[in-house]
Amino acid sequence: MNQLVINILDKALKSKGQSLKKTNEYMWWSPFVQHHKPKLQVNIETGKWHCWVSNQGGHNHFQLLKAVNAPRQLFKEMSDAVGSKYYTSNKSKTDKQRILNLPKEAKPLWNGGDSVQKMHALKFVYERGLDMNDIIRYNLHYCLNGIYQNRIIIPSYDSDGQLNYFVGRDFYKGGMKYKNPPVPKDIIGFDLYVNWKLPIILCEGVFDAMAIKNNSIPLFGKTILPQLARKIVEKQVSHIIISLDDDAFTSSLKMIDEFLRNGIQVSFVKLKGSDPSELGYQKMVEQLSSSVNVDFKQLMRMKIYGNI
Repeated sequence: MNQLVINILDKALKSKGQSLKKTNEYMWWSPFVQHHKPKLQVNIETGKWHCWVSNQGGHNHFQLLKAVNAPRQLFKEMSDAVGSKYYTSNKSKTDKQRILNLPKEAKPLWNGGDSVQKMHALKFVYERGLDMNDIIRYNLHYCLNGIYQNRIIIPSYDSDGQLNYFVGRDFYKGGMKYKNPPVPKDIIGFDLYVNWKLPIILCEGVFDAMAIKNNSIPLFGKTILPQLARKIVEKQVSHIIISLDDDAFTSSLKMIDEFLRNGIQVSFVKLKGSDPSELGYQKMVEQLSSSVNVDFKQLMRMKIYGNI
């Protein structure tokens, strides 16, 4: 496994790793600074990395791949090399006991097998405007059997690359739409892919977020939970775009009010259609282009008249 990780990092960092005397420690030329010596140190076993000049660092290989804007294919290769649950970081023993794993029956949707079920799963994904790059980026899986049988598994990872939630979506459209793990939803969906310095789009479900493709966070419901609300304020996000389903108008108003009170610019998108998760990329982009900036005056009108 270690040699696979080294090869992947060589490609991502566009240089050859140099082994140190210390076990599992390697040095690469840092992509963050110009220096006459390799200054990026990586532990290929734990995934911890640190640039000794820029002081940038992280807890796992996926953070490093994200930091250097590595191609999506390298995320897939790293996932194959280190496993689906990704690395744990320096979390407490209590946190480690709560580590979530993908279902044991889950198979990568991008790799191997040509069963009828897999073909149905791919068709379901493609019909929503997603492609193989999205499947690789979001590490989509599917289950042939078990309690998540005939479901696409959409993982969510935190900023450390640790699995923090997953959604099981029925792809035969014959049973209950969603079957999710019995763990709290107060997490930040797709946190691994979020750039907090750019405008962020909030939407209800994972397929909405994947269809948008750019800096979108699924709420896993119609309301924003404390951890995400807190991080948006802590990160001083400058612009939030709220894009919830039509029946979540009241929840949207509450969010707009809270963000405006924290000095955050807010835009609102009134989605049209019975199931926005089925709109696909092109239609989602078209609807997002109709977003309206909201201030306190506009918010009051929305509360009175029930629309924008």
